[in-house]
Amino acid sequence: MAFKKNTPLVLSGLEPLVITPESNFVNVGERTNVTGSKKFLRLIKEENFEEALSVAREQVENGAQIIDVNMDEGLIDGKAAMVLFLNLIASEPDISRVPIMIDSSKWEIIEAGLKCVQGKGVVNSISLKSGEEEFVYQATQIKRYGAAVIVMAFDEDGQADNYDRRIEICERAYRILVDQVKFAPQDIIFDPNIFPVATGMDEHRNNAVDFFNATKWIKENLPGAKISGGVSNVSFSFRGNNAVREAMHSAFLYHAIKNGMDMGIVNPAMLEVYDEIPKDLLEHVEDVLLNRRDDATERLLDFAQTVTGSAKQRVVDDSWREEKVEDRLSHALVKGITEHIDDDTEEARKNFDQPLEVIEGPLMNGMNTVGDLFGSGKMFLPQVVKSARVMKKAVSYLLPYLEAAKQAGARSQSKILLATVKGDVHDIGKNIVGVVLACNNYKIVDLGVMVPADKILQAAKEQDVDIIGLSGLITPSLDEMVYVAKEMEREGFKIPLLIGGATTSRIHTAVKVDPEYSGPVLHVHDASRSVPVAGELLKNDTFFTSIKEEYKTLRENYLAKREVKALPPIEKAIANKQVVDWSNQERLTPNFIGTKVFENYPLKEIRSFIDWSPFFNTWMLKGKYPKILKDEVVGEEATKLFEEANTLLDDIISENSLTAKAVIGIYPAESKNEMIDVFGDEAKQNKQATLHFLRQQNKKGEGRFNNSLADYVAPTSAQNGGFIGGFAVTTGLGIEKLIEKFEKDHDDYHIIMVKALADRLAEAFAELMHTKVRKELWGYAPEEKLDNDSLINESYQGIRPAPGYPACPDHTEKRTLFDLLEVEKNTGIELTESFAMYPAASVSGFYFAHPDARYFGVGKIGKDQVEAYAKRKGINLEEAEKWLKPNLNY
Repeated sequence: MAFKKNTPLVLSGLEPLVITPESNFVNVGERTNVTGSKKFLRLIKEENFEEALSVAREQVENGAQIIDVNMDEGLIDGKAAMVLFLNLIASEPDISRVPIMIDSSKWEIIEAGLKCVQGKGVVNSISLKSGEEEFVYQATQIKRYGAAVIVMAFDEDGQADNYDRRIEICERAYRILVDQVKFAPQDIIFDPNIFPVATGMDEHRNNAVDFFNATKWIKENLPGAKISGGVSNVSFSFRGNNAVREAMHSAFLYHAIKNGMDMGIVNPAMLEVYDEIPKDLLEHVEDVLLNRRDDATERLLDFAQTVTGSAKQRVVDDSWREEKVEDRLSHALVKGITEHIDDDTEEARKNFDQPLEVIEGPLMNGMNTVGDLFGSGKMFLPQVVKSARVMKKAVSYLLPYLEAAKQAGARSQSKILLATVKGDVHDIGKNIVGVVLACNNYKIVDLGVMVPADKILQAAKEQDVDIIGLSGLITPSLDEMVYVAKEMEREGFKIPLLIGGATTSRIHTAVKVDPEYSGPVLHVHDASRSVPVAGELLKNDTFFTSIKEEYKTLRENYLAKREVKALPPIEKAIANKQVVDWSNQERLTPNFIGTKVFENYPLKEIRSFIDWSPFFNTWMLKGKYPKILKDEVVGEEATKLFEEANTLLDDIISENSLTAKAVIGIYPAESKNEMIDVFGDEAKQNKQATLHFLRQQNKKGEGRFNNSLADYVAPTSAQNGGFIGGFAVTTGLGIEKLIEKFEKDHDDYHIIMVKALADRLAEAFAELMHTKVRKELWGYAPEEKLDNDSLINESYQGIRPAPGYPACPDHTEKRTLFDLLEVEKNTGIELTESFAMYPAASVSGFYFAHPDARYFGVGKIGKDQVEAYAKRKGINLEEAEKWLKPNLNY
């Protein structure tokens, strides 16, 4: 049936909402969305649904003609919350009179909502991001439920971020919906992506103009289609300045509506009347929205400082501004306040004969206070990092005066060189140590990551440093640290060597590093120990002597214990392997064979899978999330850190600062002892790779097995279960540009925060993809329903062990995995010579699906197993021993 041009979009709650070309703009209330309202999120988490209903009622009373309901949050059972809330709305006529927009990134939640909502609602949203098959299925179901649909401008290659991509995706989706699904054109609503403007990035300058032009094209070329969007996205750069945000929303809508926009998700309370926007503010706002000037962003940023809104109208205690300048500088350092630091530093400079005296006097006095408070547990690491940011800004301000006075080369108390060793890319811990030491008057020379030994030693000589600190995360870094120690000895160094990083330990330092260097060697457990350790090493000779004696004793005791341990022959361990039941395992047959690539995966969806507890550990705040937020000691600071992390995460997501990519593969496979052959076809004629694993070799008690990961893939003789999966994910693409922005502002706090968030997102992405594999792609657990806590606790069938970790400690197997999945080509993740992944915010590993699959540690292995392992991998014994050194029992 041909589409009639004037056919309206008709929605309904208890009352109809007819949207015609003559209709005014339709407001969609955004406050019943857990991602858009902190209050609503809190109420849903507390299961205070009665008060949550009042939020919906307020939206309708304030003029919302549709209310958007979203329950996507990691700690909420989104499906149950959606069903309960919609059922409660149905019993409230003053709310349910308007149509409902069911908003979720999860299809199961959308479908559950469709079963509850009365009248004709709207689904927000579906897209082509997972391909046409899933898009057609979801659209067909929505049509069957009688709802309208919002279609995101998003396809297999990612979000549409320019005009051409917007119209290309929308036209393709429209033709599929109208021609194939037979969806009514008037029930199709496109969201062509409203992105922020005034971000400072050139590629974002045309974001609003591209939206306006795409809207106009859609209305002219896709008959009947409507246009919607999340209006608040456009003003993210001005969060906290409501006056500017309200003006931006109103001006944006004015131009969007002129080009054909029909509806939008917007808080009516955050809209100014277009004609009542002050003319000077409107001019600056429209310069940005319409991209009328090259300097539009800078001009609006400057002008925004003169504009105040409700968010600015809070009482701030500025009484400290009345104190003398030395006290003001100390207060700013302790509180991490940067707003007045240039003015106060200038005032202090005028009070002293030389600019260096400002650093050595009031600034260092303030930092000493910070160091004392941190050392006594009265300040926490996030606060210390903010203090360092203030110090850096003050010193940066003074640099021209120092150079003019020819004092720029003046030395601090002592100089410490820090480096992540060759082959390793992880540096969050090193950065934190550098900040803490800098706060205690140490000059830091940070060489970065993947630094070879010769460069470390050359810089140490040229910079005349007092201490060298080495960092590393992956196990091959341990050998590189030993090599640096040998080179320091060969070149006659006498200065202390500090060892730190996740895989390092006191015993490894004592056994492997200390014997190679006659100078002071010391393992530093965490950043809080770096200051006292550095101080003692530099001023106390007896401390150095006592550490040498302590490490000698540790080494002797360790070696004595090792000598008495013996392992059974590897043949005996193989004979004691677990006999896995491969009968009745038809569900292990995957839904597809081969690889799938996921480009520009939505960070918003990944976010809900974050395990926040390790994030707090990074900042040395001990406790499990969410309990840590109410901890008597660290709760207040943890809450502040959490809020600031989420604010930054909001910005990262809205500005697309980080890109998430993934590749997963599922293949036919068969095992033989500790090997798995991987094939490209179910006939197993086309062998793609051979994976090599190790087996536990220690003596086991009665009824316990010597495990190998290869046991979890069926042998040739089995009827079912002959499959293995692999994956690689990253959320670190684009992080360099983000860090560079913060480096220019001397902002260590946000540099560390970005890296910590990227790491959390990478782990969350790995968890998300594993969930997707279990439920959909492999599909052996399609009915699985787990909340985020259950995912964190691994309460599911299957495992995803990673090369280099306890169950498969050989990092070189990563190369085989990367070749199998074509990881470099498909994701941009690269391997260093030590098999660390770059970007650092990356995770890779294998998928095993059998219900018996469990994580374990291989532990110590004998020379007979290492010799057999080297032979089947085609490498010499020395090479195998190099990569398996932490596991060798000889």
